[in-house]
Order: sequence, then C-alpha cells, then structure tokens
Amino acid sequence: MPLDLSVIGAGIAPSATLAMDTKAKEFIAAGFDVIKFGVGEPDFDTPEFIRTAAKEAIDAGKTRYTPVAGTTELRWEIAQKFARDNNLDYDASGEIIVSSGAKQVLYEALCVLLNPGDEVILPSPCWVSYPEMVRMAGGVPVFAPADPDKGFVFTAEDLRPYVTEKTKALMINSPSNPNGCILSREILQGIADLAVEKQFYVISDEIYEKLIYDGEEHVSIASLGPKIKDQTIVVNGVSKTYAMTGWRIGYGAGPRRIIKAMTAYQSHASSNANSIAQAAAAAALAAGDVACVRDMIAEFDARRVLMHHLINAIPGISAHLPKGAFYTMANIGALIGKKHRGEVITGSERFAELLLESKYVAVVPGKSFGEDSHVRLSYATSSGKIKRGMDRMAEFVSELE
Repeated sequence: MPLDLSVIGAGIAPSATLAMDTKAKEFIAAGFDVIKFGVGEPDFDTPEFIRTAAKEAIDAGKTRYTPVAGTTELRWEIAQKFARDNNLDYDASGEIIVSSGAKQVLYEALCVLLNPGDEVILPSPCWVSYPEMVRMAGGVPVFAPADPDKGFVFTAEDLRPYVTEKTKALMINSPSNPNGCILSREILQGIADLAVEKQFYVISDEIYEKLIYDGEEHVSIASLGPKIKDQTIVVNGVSKTYAMTGWRIGYGAGPRRIIKAMTAYQSHASSNANSIAQAAAAAALAAGDVACVRDMIAEFDARRVLMHHLINAIPGISAHLPKGAFYTMANIGALIGKKHRGEVITGSERFAELLLESKYVAVVPGKSFGEDSHVRLSYATSSGKIKRGMDRMAEFVSELE
C-alpha cells in the first residue's frame, strides 16, 4: 500500500490567519517593526480575578481529570449564563459540553452530524476554519455569498437557493468574523423558519456576542422557539469576552442526543478540557458583566471608529462600519491590477504580501474568507498602532502605479 496521506489529510488547507501571523512574526524576529492587524486576539491581559481563580484551583489540587463534558461547576455556570443572557434553558447535566476552545466544539458538532457528502451552507465571507472543518468531517461546504454593498448581511431568502436535499446544516456567526456584521432578530427569525421548514441543523457560533456596538442587540437563534432550539447547537466560549484566548475553553449547548454524541466523541479524541482553565472560566462566567469587560468593549468601540475613519480616508479603499466583534473588511477591489514597484496586485493575497514586505503591515487576505476583493483587519490592537499602520497603508497605496 502506498505510504501517502489520506484524501482528507492531504486536502486540508492551513489557516491563512495563522500563516500570515507566522510570516509577520518572522519579520519581527528579523528586527522589523511590524504592525499586526492579523490574528483576532484581545490585546488585554486576562482580568486579575480570573487569574486568581486559576491559582486557587492549583492550590486546591484541581489538577486531575474532570468529567469529559466539563466540571459540574462550570457547566452550571454556563447554564446560568444562557438563562441570564440568552433566555435559553439548558440542562447542565446533559445539554452542555465544555471543550478545548470553541473551535473544538464546532468541529465535534460537525463530526457527529455529518455523513459523507452531506452539505453545510456557509454564508460567505466566513471564518477560514469553517470550510476546512466541514471537509475534515466528511461534509461538503456550500458557499452562499453575501452582498458587500449590504455590509455582508444576509437573509433567509439569500440562503434559500443553496438549500438542497443534501443540506444537513447551516453555520452562522453573529457578530461575524471576518466582517463584524450582526444578524437582527427579524433576520434570524426568517433563518429559523427556513431551517424548520427544510429540516436542517443550525450551528450558531456566538463567540463574539458581548462585542457589540451602537446599541445593537445580540440574539441567539435558539431562543426563537422550541422547534429551532431542537435543531440548533449554540457555540460560545470565554476567549474573546474575557481575554482568555490561551486558556482554551469553549462550550456548546444543544439537544441532549447531540451533546451526548459530542461527549462520546470527545472522550476518545481529547478527553476533558484543562481542569485549571475550567475553574478560571467558571469564575469568569459567574462574574458576568464586570467593569473590566465593559472597559475592554469600550476601547474596542473607540478603535473600531478610528480604524473605519482612517481606512475610508485612503483613496481606493473603503469599508463598512462593523457593528460587532473586532474586525473590519476593507474593499481593495479598485487596487487590483495596479503595481507596487513593478509587482502586480493580482488579488488580496498579493496585496497582503506586498504590504507586509514593503511597509511591515500584516493583514489577512480576503480570499481566505471567500472575498478576494477585500482584506481583513483586526482592531484588537492599540490606537497608536492603528494610526501608524493606517499611515503605512496609505503610503503603500500612494506608491501604486
């Protein structure tokens, strides 16, 4: 038998976000002053009370295996959070699972739902890992392009043409990575009605739910009625809200039969999530809407407005004002075909490469998200770096032939 990789293994594309971050770090290691707008990670320290909870967990000997689905304490706090924030009632003992990051929850949900060839609708642009996860789970990603002129907001009627007999699930992310759009209650109700009518699951990635601005409302699609709740897996975590990306704690909630299957899958794939991080996450969720989180969101809001203003001040580049998360997508379509020092900008990948190589500014190519006329920028960095980075981008554009 040939000593080659499996079809799935050979076909997995690496994360473009992490690839760009790696390249940026190589420039930094070489001594260059790189402004990174790539990886979406809060630049704040994890709040002190959460760090203290982790230290206390170590001293209390909470360093052993926990139940596969998570500690009783953390699952109870998650259930309380869903009731408090989302008007959702989940049984902590059988309808909630804790994993090593929201990414693992998403993947496990796909693994237990999909049969080979099942289709998953992905409104695009979408997070780079969604299509690869679908493929890794044996499914087929079906992209439903959203309109850039509408800020990439989509409706049930936009999705309907992509529903087929093979459609098993729809993945939604509101607030969105990569574009920061938010789906309104009315739009989500339409999507819920479509899912119930056509009988497909909804995997709702709500990791950015607290990062919303301009008085917008976050609505969990599972809260819109018992029928859609029974077809929805809600995915969330503590990474973005509490600046805990490295702690790797995500969680999911859904029908008991699905969570049971996900727990069985996880028991073989990775066992329980980190016990100390679970204690820290329980402390974070128990605290809820604390002042340090509100302060962080207020700072993201100010950076959002600043970046939006500076992007739109650059001739040939434009962006919609994002309503949530900490990303914006800049439209560079008018620059494709132009040259920088003799090098042609053939699309978002070449734009990102040339910008990094010449001005030491890292952005993520929109092609990776399904939108080659755009690049994604994260404003999870200081206002000073945003100003410097935008000055460099403006200088780059001014040099185009």
